[in-house]
Amino acid sequence: MLVIEALGCDYDGRAALDGVSFEVAGGEIVGLLGANGAGKSTLLRIGAGLQPPTRGAVRVRGADVWRQPLEAKRALGYAAEEPALYESLSLFEYLEFIAAVRGLDPAAARARAGDLAGRLGLAGREDEPVRSYSHGMRKKASLLAAVLHRPAVLLCDEALEGFDAAAALAAKQELRELAAAGTAILFSSHVTETIERLCARVLILERGRVARELKRSDWGTPDSGISPLERVFLEIHPPS
Repeated sequence: MLVIEALGCDYDGRAALDGVSFEVAGGEIVGLLGANGAGKSTLLRIGAGLQPPTRGAVRVRGADVWRQPLEAKRALGYAAEEPALYESLSLFEYLEFIAAVRGLDPAAARARAGDLAGRLGLAGREDEPVRSYSHGMRKKASLLAAVLHRPAVLLCDEALEGFDAAAALAAKQELRELAAAGTAILFSSHVTETIERLCARVLILERGRVARELKRSDWGTPDSGISPLERVFLEIHPPS
């Protein structure tokens, strides 16, 4: 579903990515770990079609992101580390725009947007301009826009950073539901606990290369439930 092939990217003669190759199958959530500067965000920006590679290719459901951008991006969702939103629009106005661009049924898209906004803790704030949102709320809006159309391939760059515990749990559940329906998800995070709970496989980047690949069997059995700390937090702050 998502194919990264010999991907390279140079900045001022330095290789930010150097021959990175891997695949993410439909229904799979693959984690991307690495220190700051390891190349995670560069890889995801290239995969989303926002930054050209120096060499190599990214294919989304068989379409090359840079040679067949429209076909590839129809099947793609991207939640950026630093969201770029239309500041004067409300969340619902922004999502209506996204739905129109993607050719979604307006009524169905608004119903899904309302459901997701409620689950992510944005209920009652949907008609406020995005410029009034906190950092965490902006991150939620970005993720909501990325998953609105239930993409075939989803790229997440620190997508849950800034989320409160209840919203993080709801977002992880949404990602699991998308994967169960066949979405291929590449999920970058500095939070290893999130990676451990969410992902079936992990790639560790080091200086622009895949230094190691791990499967869930390397770190333990699946545990998609609520951690003890999350449980206490939700007792104090129950989800709406």
